[in-house]
Amino acid sequence: MNKNTIRNILRQYQSQREQNEYELENRKKEIYNYFPEIKHIDEQINQICLKLAKLVLEKPKDREKIVQKSKDEINFLKNKKSQIFSENNIPLDYLELKYNCDICKDKAFLDSGEKCNCFKQKIIKETYKMSNIEDVLQRENFSTFNLNVFPDNISTNVDSENNHIQTKSQRENMKSIHSKCIDYVNNFAKKNNRDLLFTGSTGLGKTFLCNCIAKELLDRGYLVIYQTAFTIIEILEDYKFRRNNFNNNDDNVISEENYRNLFNCDLLIIDDLGTEMINSFTKSEIFNIVNTRMIACKSTIISTNLNIVDILNFYGQRTLSRVIDNCNIIEFYGKDLRLK
Repeated sequence: MNKNTIRNILRQYQSQREQNEYELENRKKEIYNYFPEIKHIDEQINQICLKLAKLVLEKPKDREKIVQKSKDEINFLKNKKSQIFSENNIPLDYLELKYNCDICKDKAFLDSGEKCNCFKQKIIKETYKMSNIEDVLQRENFSTFNLNVFPDNISTNVDSENNHIQTKSQRENMKSIHSKCIDYVNNFAKKNNRDLLFTGSTGLGKTFLCNCIAKELLDRGYLVIYQTAFTIIEILEDYKFRRNNFNNNDDNVISEENYRNLFNCDLLIIDDLGTEMINSFTKSEIFNIVNTRMIACKSTIISTNLNIVDILNFYGQRTLSRVIDNCNIIEFYGKDLRLK
């Protein structure tokens, strides 16, 4: 990502603010047309505010009395306005400016000068080419989760992928997993909320439920990065090995920001762990991410086709130990829904 991309994102914020102001003006015209009394009340409130400033300058000794009297008059008019709205089933905030992000008020930055999470998320989407994830999350979320697609019979066979003997049906298992995911989202803000490790073969719903969690937390304003283990390793390699070969400083800055975001985002979802090339660098960096985020109380979800023994064999005892210590291990089993 270069400076032009950042500027384009900031222009989007400016455009959104202008659009919201335009929509507010249209709502005002609509209300004033149907309810002239509302327009008159707003004009009275404006006049009181203008007179207040003048009176305070003219009579500084009576400042408190003047301010209190003005407040009482304004509150009386606002209550009168609210009553008209309520009697006509109009939302009380109908004539207030709406924001896409109430935290930064669509300015991209907080009052402290720090980037708002909504701005960080837009940068992440551009940087990691995640623009298509919005379409995916519209299709795959808790509201579209359908428990009935999972078989309701109990298989007496051993699941050869994970050596798991089924004691309940795939549907019952998914109902339990779905409930755990809902609890994870609802308790996300708690520091003692354990991470999740999804294990099981392909086509069992691991990615779908990762998408459900991602959408819910994105909608709540959290900073979420959702990438495959393969892409995460590429980001790490860019930062550690190729940054000195970048053509300009912008590339270096973005490379570092990509790297830092893996450790600082509110939730990191590592999908398809085990599909990346596994070597000493991979093992070390996966451990570093998991361990650093655990120490910083940052949440992580890992989805993998590997079982616990595979994780031990591929990544070693210390990585497995960190995962087991900090994760609720959730096993997916049953028939591949994609084949079905």
